[in-house]
Amino acid sequence: MDTDLHQIIRSNQALSEEHCQYFLYQILRGLKYIHSANVLHRDLKPSNLLFMTEYVVTRWYRAPELLLNSSEYTAAIDVWSVGCIFMELMDRKPLFPGRDHVHQLRLLMEVWSSHANLAFCDVYNYFLLI
Repeated sequence: MDTDLHQIIRSNQALSEEHCQYFLYQILRGLKYIHSANVLHRDLKPSNLLFMTEYVVTRWYRAPELLLNSSEYTAAIDVWSVGCIFMELMDRKPLFPGRDHVHQLRLLMEVWSSHANLAFCDVYNYFLLI
């Protein structure tokens, strides 16, 4: 089952009382966690509740570690996403609007390869100017 709660509710799949209890338990557990960090979701609805899925990041904002299916990553993946969002705010268009997984990787590689020829001093000086 690779879906959200809305699709489960609308499907013909039988849901036992135990299923409903388990779903509610998981929802409340997640809500308790974000509320403990003083975070409000503000858009809780069945279609925003993902179940048993690995696809939880929109491709355009996905860090390279996730695109390459790395099992080792840090909070830096969220910083990457914020950087992509920031650039979209500035340019009013997505930074890496990949049509699919392969195109997404190609867009990232184009940026990396275009900057790969910079000497270390050039990179260092570039960041000093920012």
